Amino acid sequence: MRRIPATIVTGFLGAGKTSLVRHLIGAADGSRLAIIVNEFGELGIDRELLLGCGDESCTDDDIVELANGCICCTVADDFLPTLSKLVERPEPPDHILIETSGLALPKPLVQAFAWPEIRTATTVDGVLTVIDAAAVAAGRFAADPAAVAAQRAADPSIEHDNPLEEVFGDQLACADLVILNKTDLVAPAVLAALEAAIAARLRPGVRLIAARDGKVAPQVALGIVAAAEDDLAARPSVHALEDEHDHDDFDSFVVRAGAVGDGDAFRRQLAAAIRAHDILRVKGFVHIPGRERRQVVQAVGDRVQYYFDRPWGAAEPRATRLVVIGKKGLDRAAIAAALGGWR
Repeated sequence: MRRIPATIVTGFLGAGKTSLVRHLIGAADGSRLAIIVNEFGELGIDRELLLGCGDESCTDDDIVELANGCICCTVADDFLPTLSKLVERPEPPDHILIETSGLALPKPLVQAFAWPEIRTATTVDGVLTVIDAAAVAAGRFAADPAAVAAQRAADPSIEHDNPLEEVFGDQLACADLVILNKTDLVAPAVLAALEAAIAARLRPGVRLIAARDGKVAPQVALGIVAAAEDDLAARPSVHALEDEHDHDDFDSFVVRAGAVGDGDAFRRQLAAAIRAHDILRVKGFVHIPGRERRQVVQAVGDRVQYYFDRPWGAAEPRATRLVVIGKKGLDRAAIAAALGGWR
């Protein structure tokens, strides 16, 4: 029996994982794709974004959301049963895409494919790590601990240790393909230096490619045939000796609001809230009166993108819903009030 290839898409918050998956769905060319998406937060924004891609080949049943916590921490309870249901369908998918949350470690997911329940039915075609080029170029991650310490000391807003360097390192160490995304936001000389620095950290044979808006050809992203579950020893992890990893440094909540009549004022309020509260990520939908399509908001730090994706559904409440993600201790009430909504 042919084993169904599965691709694990990992990367930090806002790197462009959902954009990549949306692009691969649109370029599927008749192939049956199934998507497992692990949302960080209380609202299934990523699933709705994928359903809004407008591709008829990807239906409601083909996108499964796992919202009970980090996917790498709920492998046995959540991930394996979901994967089993997909491969046991009367018409199983041709390929499975797994979009992890920004905090997920890829290695536990790869290990899960060696479990007897699914080993004969699926294989890890490849692990894709998506990187926000502008964020890394700005020094958000660094291999030199002294440089990281110096950066923290110079930034009064950072008052605690940041585990993201370790997560970033694990995602690179497990990758079969690294996608340096958002390269249009980085100067050519900086990009060249960044590519060299990342390439030096990769395992032999791992490819590094540049991309914009998550647009990577399916012929490049899929069909790697890595069989990663058989290659675990070559994918080191700083968390390999730990029973679990800690996500308590992060917080997320949902801001709900009604219609936004003054779009310019809302954009100013959102930008001010991001700066004032050191918000890492905002994603969701805005209801603009008189517009039949919902407006998507995607913010990574102070970089905010707005666009309209699809018409509101007939039975879908027209409302503004935003997931806010940041360091532990976010002032939820103040942020909600600044955005004219409620928690």
